[in-house]
Amino acid sequence: MKISYNWIKQLIALNNTPEEISALLTKSGLEVEGLEPFESLKGGLNGFVVAEVLTCERHPDADKLSKTTVDLGNNVVVPIVCGAPNVAAGQKVIVATVGATVYPLTGEPFAIKKAKIRGEVSEGMICAEDEIGIGSGHDGILVLNTDLPNGTPAADYFGIENDIVIEIGLTPNRADAASHLGVARDLKALLNAEICLPENNIVAGNQNKVKVTVENAEAAPRYTGLVIENLEVKSSPDWLKNRLKAIGLNPINNIVDATNYVLHELGQPLHAFDLAKIKGNEINVKFAAEGTKFVTLDGVERTLKANDLVIANAEEPMCLAGVFGGKDSGVSDSTTAIFLESAYFNPAVVRKSSLQHGLKTDSSFRFERGTDPNMPAYALQRAAKLILEVAGGTITSPVNDLYPNPIADFEVNVTFKNIKRLIGIEIPKEQIKTILTNLGISIAQETEEGLQLLVPPFKVDVQREADIVEEIIRIFGFDNIPTAPHLGAAFLANFPEKNPENITNTLANDLVAKGFNEIISNSLTKPSYFESLPQYPAEKHVEILNKLSEELAIMRPSLLFSGLEALAFNINRKQNNLKLFEIGKTYQKGEDKYVEENVLGLWLSGNVSDETWLAKNKKFEFSDLATALQDIFSKLNLKNISTEKISNEIFAYGIEIKLNNKTIGFAGLVNKVIAKLADLKQEVFYAELNLKSLIKAYSSSTKYAEISKFPEVRRDLALVIDKKISFDEIKKLAFKAEKKLLKEINVFDVFEGEQIGADKKSYSVSFILQDATQTLTDKQIDQSMAKLMETFEKEINALIRK
Repeated sequence: MKISYNWIKQLIALNNTPEEISALLTKSGLEVEGLEPFESLKGGLNGFVVAEVLTCERHPDADKLSKTTVDLGNNVVVPIVCGAPNVAAGQKVIVATVGATVYPLTGEPFAIKKAKIRGEVSEGMICAEDEIGIGSGHDGILVLNTDLPNGTPAADYFGIENDIVIEIGLTPNRADAASHLGVARDLKALLNAEICLPENNIVAGNQNKVKVTVENAEAAPRYTGLVIENLEVKSSPDWLKNRLKAIGLNPINNIVDATNYVLHELGQPLHAFDLAKIKGNEINVKFAAEGTKFVTLDGVERTLKANDLVIANAEEPMCLAGVFGGKDSGVSDSTTAIFLESAYFNPAVVRKSSLQHGLKTDSSFRFERGTDPNMPAYALQRAAKLILEVAGGTITSPVNDLYPNPIADFEVNVTFKNIKRLIGIEIPKEQIKTILTNLGISIAQETEEGLQLLVPPFKVDVQREADIVEEIIRIFGFDNIPTAPHLGAAFLANFPEKNPENITNTLANDLVAKGFNEIISNSLTKPSYFESLPQYPAEKHVEILNKLSEELAIMRPSLLFSGLEALAFNINRKQNNLKLFEIGKTYQKGEDKYVEENVLGLWLSGNVSDETWLAKNKKFEFSDLATALQDIFSKLNLKNISTEKISNEIFAYGIEIKLNNKTIGFAGLVNKVIAKLADLKQEVFYAELNLKSLIKAYSSSTKYAEISKFPEVRRDLALVIDKKISFDEIKKLAFKAEKKLLKEINVFDVFEGEQIGADKKSYSVSFILQDATQTLTDKQIDQSMAKLMETFEKEINALIRK
């Protein structure tokens, strides 16, 4: 959402800079994602001034050039060589001074420098229309008819507007802030300033030319409208165009621009119907007949459903209520009279229509989240007043306001005790009341224990005590809550009671320290991702009843695709070497309840590091993922971890991870077909672990032993074995055969080839032997190795190359 700094200053008195406003808004929950300058004219005419030509004479060395002296104001007179045929002494002109950048309508921009032209010094440029950017004329310089003093900025003369646009990442719970007024309400509470609402005083008529009927007051609780006649549809004035351009809208005409202006000013969508196209002079708000054909403003014919609310005339629909207007009923260049509509529609009704027809508009964005039912009449009169200013005309009808069942404020009780409990500190009662009243929340009754509050309905997500506390703390400021003196760094300490949050934070910190980046992704995902994965059957999917689209139709049963989408997003932006992790939830249907699990996901893709002169690129391998998993298990002091080969549609190859013979996760190379679903072409290694199982098995007690004084001994064996035998099997057999002296086992080389057989492989394995009480003798070492070789030959038919 884009907010104009100049615009919002018309609603609330601000002495703060845009940067200061951005910091305040971000701290209060309206995260500012960026600040962008806006110029109604490229360059903003910076360095251009109104000036006067004092003298003008022919250039001594060029017939088509003139040598002039120009007064730039403030007693500054400069020589300028000009090639325009119409330059003359006594003219008021626009001059680009030295250092200014010229942005011509055609060609590249260029900077004005002090120069010599045919031997004569020139310190500026007298400009033509196209050089300023306000027109296409280039026959000669632009001569002004003005009494403005020399040196007046050209931007002031032409009414050029420079603005700062504040980009806000609006969260779904802040529908109340989806306008300049909504943002101003927060600033009022943050700065204790007063809001100045725009004028909406109009003189209404008494001719009821349009009969308005609402068939379903539940779907359209409030509907207002009026008629304006004798208006002229034309281009909007520059100030109105600039306001819309600043927030990314394209001006259309003065009527449509006025309604869009009020929408973004007050958060109330409006619609203007051509009065001549309202058949039977009737407006009926009703549900459409199933199968009705309707052509929207984008020229697409749509088939309406019985749950689509429409604004209809006596014969046919004219607008899909709260979503999109019809092609044949909107304002055109020939329109001379309009019926102006402002309404409050049921959010669920608008959401269904928007979803069914795949239409997302500025209106539907607000209606489906919940607008202010107290705003339609005010916004209607505000828009009507604005239309009269920019299009002329007369309001010939009274204000129709059908509001049979007014929507009441939300009644919420809050106690001071709970405010302190949830925030963690005690905020003075008077400060709490000031914050709430500045946010528009009324105090109906105050007791020693707490407050009985009336929350205005535009705050659709503030209906519980916890919501009130959130409103208080975001204005009070999270930064103003002191850190408790007893807090320390998070680590896996030897406490008798496990703290899942501390353990999770420690795992996250450890992964970050090892080069992983944490992601937080959407819990909603595509059901199509899982169509080819029998591990996640459709009957176990948790479907969203009021889903916004098929892209976000189910709760994710796995973190896999959330990470693949994040990988694709980064790879498409040339960030190819990625180590990501997420700690999130997965969701499935159980036999009689929903199953929600905390899960840790790891993704590796690309190269281990960037190429340097010291080392070439090395792609991530499965061993890199296995090392990361082993570090996790070591950090949690987990024992009895085992693995088995896994064969499924997710992985090209992979393992199932078990703890005490119970499956807690899996890891492997993601199948290319699965990766392609997220538009990924490079290899991805993925692991998923059940966090609850990890935390449950976590042991805070670590046993330490004195380092042995006696040396360790290494012996190597080359084992030719069947390809299906894993190193894990070899490791288990080795420790089973030699429990006392064997300390470590490692495979350091693997060979496959025709020389040893197509179904065989050769493992070069090292064994570390050590006795904590004495130095090993050759006899002890030979006996241990003999036991190991005998076990391998007997249990796995290994051929040992001796």
